[in-house]
Parts: sequence; structure tokens; C-alpha cells
Amino acid sequence: MAEVIRMPKMSDTMEEGVIATWLKKEGEEVSSGDVLAEVETDKATMELESYNDGILLHIGIKEKQSVPVDGVIAIIGEKGEDISALIGELKNEMVEEEIQEESNATVEEPTKASELMPMDTSGINASIVTMPKMSDTMTEGVISAWLKKVGDKIESGDILAEVETDKATMELESYEDGILLYTAVETGKGVPVDGVIAVIGEEGVDFQPLLEKAPKTDVIPKSPAPKAEAKPAAVEAPASVAQLTPTSATIPSTNGRIKASPLAKKLASEKGIDIKTVTGSGDGGRIVKKDVENFDPSSVSSESGSPIPAVLPAVVGEERSDEVAVSQMRKTIAKRLSSSKFNAPHFYLTMEINMDKAIEARKSMNEVSPVKLSFNDMILKATAAAIRQNPDVNVSWEDDRMMKHQHIHIGVAMAIPDGLVVPVIRFADNKSLAHISAEVKAYGQKAKEKKLQLEDFTGNTFTISNLGMFGIEEFTAIINSPDSCIMAVGGIQETVIVKNGEMKPGNVMKVTLSCDHRAVDGAVGAAFLQTFKGLLEDPVRILI
Repeated sequence: MAEVIRMPKMSDTMEEGVIATWLKKEGEEVSSGDVLAEVETDKATMELESYNDGILLHIGIKEKQSVPVDGVIAIIGEKGEDISALIGELKNEMVEEEIQEESNATVEEPTKASELMPMDTSGINASIVTMPKMSDTMTEGVISAWLKKVGDKIESGDILAEVETDKATMELESYEDGILLYTAVETGKGVPVDGVIAVIGEEGVDFQPLLEKAPKTDVIPKSPAPKAEAKPAAVEAPASVAQLTPTSATIPSTNGRIKASPLAKKLASEKGIDIKTVTGSGDGGRIVKKDVENFDPSSVSSESGSPIPAVLPAVVGEERSDEVAVSQMRKTIAKRLSSSKFNAPHFYLTMEINMDKAIEARKSMNEVSPVKLSFNDMILKATAAAIRQNPDVNVSWEDDRMMKHQHIHIGVAMAIPDGLVVPVIRFADNKSLAHISAEVKAYGQKAKEKKLQLEDFTGNTFTISNLGMFGIEEFTAIINSPDSCIMAVGGIQETVIVKNGEMKPGNVMKVTLSCDHRAVDGAVGAAFLQTFKGLLEDPVRILI
């Protein structure tokens, strides 16, 4: 009888897996214990083992595709077995799940469908003008001045109004020809991005159906800040630029601001034309698109006594951004750290440690140690000893209860190309420096080869993140759930130390303890750091 192979939950945080490589093909014989495929999880690349004997009759997921936990991966059965009915049932199961998800979404947000309905403008020769998003941070705009009034004839490129945004006062250009039939916002009032500003269309057309179907937005009163202070700021910058470049007598400007539509300015820039040399034909001498298109540089008179400003050479370049595929590990790191940062109230304690004796002790110990000891190994051993003396930092906050751990399992943050892994040194307080050093090195190699197993990176009660080897002097780290503390370790810096009123050269290291204030108080964290500092400044004590 055919058996369905589903995506197993290979780690406590896993939600989906990616089929990195299929090691078996459809039609091949499979025995219990055979590896069907390699699966990339949020932790590592792991092997998917078969627990059935038979023939691989169906593969449901291609390589590099992801499937959620419990999702169908393959079917194993007897040779020649008809599985068409089973495949049909599985497809129906997937369809029912999708329908259920859509149904839930409809129940939760019944108004979304109507909001996303496209506006039907058939038979109505008019268009709604909405507030454009004029800057990346803009959420609303204030109509500081209308340059057209209801009943005026509008051509594409004409400026309808001046809009005050969060960045500057900018011009609202029309992209339609017709009559300005309606203005929805009075001067001095604000409107959200995509809110209705005006209607342009044929004279006499009934545009009310357009307004009824348009999204309803509230008009926002302008802030009471005096316009006399804000307005000059919008014109000072162009005025100062105008002083740097000789201007032609034909420049249409107001208080130093060149009167030209944004479209005209953009077109002039693309053609390498100095906008100041173009004569405007719009209202009040405003330069519009057709003025730039019809501009002849040779027609500019040199008799005015003002030389034509030199045009800066165009900068050749290409704007480009590449989408990077996010690995399962990176997705989980983002999710877990975001959850930790925003759910756990962090506070930070920083302490400076004199490392002179630790440097001497490491040099002496490496002369007899079977493995080369690093400062990180000494930090791990000192941390374990300090936790044993200050057990209140060895806790986890779970919902509305706190777990106080009697065992000391220290997670060691390690960077790998795909992200970050935290293998765990178990019972670190009971291990020698040489034992810790060998274990950390073994974990580092397994992490690079993506061979860490589930038990290698679970069960931590305290975490250390060391960036000292990268030249970082000091930093703060986000707590690695479910721990309540993580210690960020900086590099050893040679500096001047004042002792007994005398300045002497010395070596110091800064550490910062991040604490979850729900479980660890400031005094508890400070006591731990005091003990840790004492152990490293007199390292013979960590061997006891």
C-alpha cells in the first residue's frame, strides 16, 4: 500500500524546508534507512530518511522548492501500484486548505474586497486627480496654493497647485487635458497620499459617480505653524543656486525660483539643456514640456551680455538592485530576533576588564595544553564559573513563569555564510579549558560544513557573542531566546591604565550584558559581571 512522505519538523523552530537535492529518482527502489533527499532547514542542511520499503512512485516537490512542515513531498509504494486516486485526494486536500485560508481572510477583513475594486470610468469622460507620493516618507500633503481654479482650461504639463510635503513645497502637475471641474481640498488643508484632490474632464460632464466610488479620505487641517516661517524655506535654496550661475534675461522666475513644470525640468536634464535658457509659454512665463521639446540652443541670443551657463557633463551610471534569495536560516533568524527584541524588554550593562594577567596566563597555559587555547575559551570558562556563583542570570522567561536552570549550557554564536548558528557547550562549568576549546573548534567546523544536528544547537541557558576578533571594541547583542541574558564581547585594546594614581600601558576588554528585565534585574546582572571581571583579572581562579 502506498505511503505519503511528508515534510518532517526537523527543528523546534522549523516551519518549512527547501529540497536542496533529490538523492533518489522516481521509479527507483527504496529501502528503509535510505536517504531520499537533502533538506535545507532554518538551522542546517539535513538528510530526509525513508522509513518505508518500496518504489519511489511520485515526487511532489522539485529541487530548490520549499514545502511547509507536514506538506506532501513524495509517495512510496509497490511497483506498478496505481496512485492516481491518492494524488487526486492530496490535491483536493491542498485546495480545501487554500479555500479555508481565503475564507478566513474574508471573515477577518470583509471590507478589503470593496476597497480593491477598480474604479469604473466607462462612459464618464473625466479623471480624478489624487495626491501623489512625492517623497519616500510622505504620508500627506497640504495644498499651499491653487494655481488653477474651477472652470479653467487645463493642458497636460500645467501646474495645478503647490503642495507642501514633509520635505519641501513642490508643484502638482496635470497629466490630463480638459476643464478643472472640481477641487476637493481648500488652500491650507491637507489630504493623505492617494486622497482625492480634483477632477478634470469634459465641460458639463457628470463626475459624481467617480467621487462616490473613490476611496473616502478625510481632509486634514493644516498645522497651526505660521506660513511666514515655512514658506521662505522652500524658496531660499533655489535662490542661492541662482546666484552661483549667470542667468539669462528670459528666465521666468518668482523670487529666484524657476517657473517650470517638473516634466519640463526632467526633459531638459535628459537633453542636457539648461532650463534657465528656455523661454516659457505657459501661464506667467512658466516653462512647460513643449517649450523644451521645441527649444533650439542656437536661437539663444548672445547679445544680452550674459554668457550661456556651462552644462555639467552627464554622469553615466545605472541604478540597479538585485533581489537576493533568503535562506530558511536567514528567515528564522529574522523572525526569532524580531520576536526577542520586541517581546523581551532589554537593558544593557557594560564593564571594562583588565586583561593583562589573562594574556600572561594564556601564554603560559598554551605551553602545556594539548590544544591551543583562545581568549574566547577562557571567556567561556570564566562565564560558566561566574554563572555558578550567580545562578539568577541562568534563567528563562516562559509566558508568565520563570524557569531557573541548575545546569549551565552556554550557546556560542558563530557566523557562517548563510547567517548565524549558536551551538551549545553543555555543562560548561564541569569542563576543562582544553575540553571547551576542542569542542568549540569541532562545532566551528561542523557549522561551516552544515553538519550541525538538532541537539547541537538546542538547550542553551546563556549565550556569548564575541566579535573581538573582527576589531570591534564594544557592541550590544539581542537576547537569544529562550535565554534571559547574552554577553557581547569586544576585542582586547592596548591603552593607558591609571592605577594608584600612575599611568601605565595595559590591555582592556569591554563586555556588554543584555538582560531580559522580566527575569533579570540590574543588580543581578551587575553582580554577575563583577564576578566575571574578577575571574579574568585573576585567571588562576577559573581553574578551581
